Amino acid sequence: MKIPFVDLKSQGVEYLEPFECVLRSIVERAAYTLGPEVAEFESAFALMCGCHHAVGVSSGTDALALAYLAVGVRPGDEVIVPANTFIATAEAVSHIGATPVFVDCLKDTANLDPAMLAAACTGRTRAIVPVHLYGQPADMDPILAFAAERGIPVVEDACQAHGATYHGRPVGSLGAAAAFSFYPGKNLGALGDGGAVTTNDPAIADHVALLRNHGQSDKYTHAEIGYCDRLHNLQAAFLAVKLPHLAEANESRRRAAAHYDRLLAGVPGIEPIRTRSDVGHVHHLYVVQVDDRNAVRSALDSAGVESGIHYPVPLHLTPAYRALGHATGDFPVAERLAGRILSLPMHPYLTEAHVEYVVGVIRATLA
Repeated sequence: MKIPFVDLKSQGVEYLEPFECVLRSIVERAAYTLGPEVAEFESAFALMCGCHHAVGVSSGTDALALAYLAVGVRPGDEVIVPANTFIATAEAVSHIGATPVFVDCLKDTANLDPAMLAAACTGRTRAIVPVHLYGQPADMDPILAFAAERGIPVVEDACQAHGATYHGRPVGSLGAAAAFSFYPGKNLGALGDGGAVTTNDPAIADHVALLRNHGQSDKYTHAEIGYCDRLHNLQAAFLAVKLPHLAEANESRRRAAAHYDRLLAGVPGIEPIRTRSDVGHVHHLYVVQVDDRNAVRSALDSAGVESGIHYPVPLHLTPAYRALGHATGDFPVAERLAGRILSLPMHPYLTEAHVEYVVGVIRATLA
């Protein structure tokens, strides 16, 4: 049996007819940039996130950078980010001339550990960025409380968490601003790159909208130096086709994750990342900790099952951030996770038979 890690082909076929319709409409009108499709998608996405505003941009990384700028981060400032995340969370900090300050994560959920914030916070801290990793919201209440006491804005990295909830509230509505990615493999993915910043603050929304389009307030009037970070009409139209189906797709992911949980319970040598009972996890990834990762991954590969590692090197040890001077042992939980985590196939088209096949291979390997 061949089981892909992410099944983008099935998704493409499912939506091919409406994709062709919106493509034809845009081509006939030659409406390619910052047109009605973008505005309509922004309104619909903001509504889903429980926010007043969503601003479409060119990628999740750009969404992070523009959100950081819009909440007041400037060159020379510091931004607290988890050591266990994709590099874009920190990379966007570096892009605007600020410095990422890493903190360790929780060993059971792999999300940022709120208890680590106090030691990382300095007089130069201008933002805190919890990542809703793998589709599970970070523990936002203590993070928001810590930040509020110090007047520090919180920017949610929600790039993996479209449709997730924390204590019944949608991610994207919890901090001063939030960044989403619409990379094709995301729960809500475009047919290329795309992103959005959500916020309830009209000043932040206006600033992001200004920055994404060369700092232009009116045609050829540039209020400040900006960027070319627009979400294209075509991608916005594709996303608008898929958005009404996101909740159903997320529910399919939850069913697959629950089946994994049931079948892996009690299997020695493997432990799924814990799902908190007070959140709505959307399972962008299904991640386990496994003692003999290389053996399990090799067995899965031989059996036709694709897998991944998210992420094999914590950010403080990646070569790109060597200049920050961190060493092995600085963030031990993230380092231990990096050596043990394994991502199993997860997508809305995963069946119970697929899950049973994957777990059967794992059981046979660890027996």
